[in-house]
Amino acid sequence: MSIQPNLHGLSHAAREAKSWPFEQARLLLARILRLRLSDAERDLAAALFAQGAFAQAVQTLPALARPVIFQCGYGASGLPHMGTFGEAARPTMVRTAFRALTEDALPTQLIVFSDDMDGFRKIPDNLPNRAMLEEDRDKPVTSVRDPYGEHESFGAHNNARMRAFLDSFGFDYSFMSSTETYRSGRFDVVLLRILERFDAIQAIMLPTLGEERRATYSPFLPISPTSGRVLQTPTLERNVQTGTITFADEDGTLTEVPVTGGHVKLQWRPDWAARWVALEVDFEASGKDLIDSVRVSNKVVRALGGEPPEVFHFELFMDENNQKISKSKGNGLSMEEWLRYGTPESLAYYMYQSPKSAKRLYFDVIPKATDEYLQQLDAYNRARADGRNEPAIDNPAWHVHGGRPPERGAPVSFSLLLNLVSAADASTKEILWAFLQRHIPGATPASEPLLDQLAGYAINYYEDFVKPAKAFRAPDDRERAAMLALIGKLRALPPGADAEAIQNVVFEVGKDGGFEPLRAWFSALYEVLLGQSQGPRFGSFTAIFGVARTIALIERALAGELTA
Repeated sequence: MSIQPNLHGLSHAAREAKSWPFEQARLLLARILRLRLSDAERDLAAALFAQGAFAQAVQTLPALARPVIFQCGYGASGLPHMGTFGEAARPTMVRTAFRALTEDALPTQLIVFSDDMDGFRKIPDNLPNRAMLEEDRDKPVTSVRDPYGEHESFGAHNNARMRAFLDSFGFDYSFMSSTETYRSGRFDVVLLRILERFDAIQAIMLPTLGEERRATYSPFLPISPTSGRVLQTPTLERNVQTGTITFADEDGTLTEVPVTGGHVKLQWRPDWAARWVALEVDFEASGKDLIDSVRVSNKVVRALGGEPPEVFHFELFMDENNQKISKSKGNGLSMEEWLRYGTPESLAYYMYQSPKSAKRLYFDVIPKATDEYLQQLDAYNRARADGRNEPAIDNPAWHVHGGRPPERGAPVSFSLLLNLVSAADASTKEILWAFLQRHIPGATPASEPLLDQLAGYAINYYEDFVKPAKAFRAPDDRERAAMLALIGKLRALPPGADAEAIQNVVFEVGKDGGFEPLRAWFSALYEVLLGQSQGPRFGSFTAIFGVARTIALIERALAGELTA
């Protein structure tokens, strides 16, 4: 996901590109021109852009020199997870597309904002030192002691984990802490404006709440000077001149505190709006479940005199039972689990594809996502080899790799590796490589690093999911006859027959055997020989596994020697 591409010369293609990051990039550019420039300046910018003079436009129009701000949030009460990756990956893809659209002349910045001033309301079940955490309940996460004893607070612990997590994937971002932002005064102007326009904010927020909460709601959550807890308490008095509010502390004492300097934090929807205004955020991606929250926060932004960012809504991931993925439930697939069975690039590809459609996030999507990513990478490189660089920017691989896909992928699909592991009962990569090197002369783990990684993932996936579910069956009479015929055809092949020649033989035997549709023949091969309902191109599998070994595998199946 690292952003270090050469984006010059791509603006023309970027204007016509159909992929969703480019669609968002064009909307974002229109927003920048509309908000930052006068009508005359927009005409000048358009003329310069049409000439490809982006750097000159920025020099001529200083308003374009202010960074275009992309933002995503992180809930610091928990460890980084699959959603954290997606929160950073999607705006990064739009950012890269925007940079290509403007030939990298307009400065950009991705802010990863940690909501670490939130009150620590719920203690996750998997944390140590729960009694200590119970004592710190409701304090800002950065005031909660670290249960692991490694950092100055639990918030600092999770922030460090999150930054290491993003760094490991090469994301280019600027980190911001809510606690530091509030305490440093970065939000002070907006906080004072909310105090000044308190009634207008309440008029927006109260209709969104239930009757009970409406009676006590305030956009300000004071930090108790005595306990340090974030309090859900009404604002009893407010003083615009002194910039303070009065509330009842936990013991009932009327207490006056400034709304600035970290003495209060905002409820989350006003907080979101205040962040957009204070940081001048131009783009944010959020889940479809937050559409209403975005709508409310947009109203708050306008009440504060700001302009809401472009917001791209993506659909949510579902588990194997079509239930929404939830951190608290622990359903679906974790980041660590995906990376045990698939590459980070396959995950980024899964995040990229069809963001407006709900998708299952479970183990069985990993092989398909991996092979689709590899196919897209191959297609990109074929286009590049043909000199068709510009159209290739709509290829998912371009977005997955931040505009710089590698020049080679893997010569073998992940599904083929899985079936090779199955047929060879390979427990190590060394066993797998013994077959691969016969098919790819001269190949080594060093010369084919991606293939070597995929081999390890395939072994893990096979051991955990495929092997326990294997269910061999005996062939029926027609299938037995066809498999005997296939043995004869395979034996008649010339030495060194390639995958295509072998595939043609398999097709021929299936047709002669009267299999209609022909996929019934291939299903029979997979179920009888591999104990599963699907598999790779049989010709490619045989070419790598070896014709003699494949014949022996068929003979064992016909003799009833294959078991799960």
